Amino acid sequence: MNIKNHDGTANFSPGTMLDIHHISAAQLALLGLEEIAFVKPVMTETGPAFAIHAADGTPIAIAADQQLAAAAIIQNDMTPTLVH
Repeated sequence: MNIKNHDGTANFSPGTMLDIHHISAAQLALLGLEEIAFVKPVMTETGPAFAIHAADGTPIAIAADQQLAAAAIIQNDMTPTLVH
């Protein structure tokens, strides 16, 4: 994954050493964005469900149960993480 500067230029390439103490908050937020999704229990109008969010918190989908949510994440080549 390349992390972009505010002007769109890359400043991190796979295989290079990254010191997380010297990156911006925006760059830190991009780490794992396309690889990790989290699942959290929510209450909907129809009862309990599980919301799926991207690593940055962007809502992606909602599932009836935790296993279905995890399966949807895995099917999209991401790693599921449970938040509770």
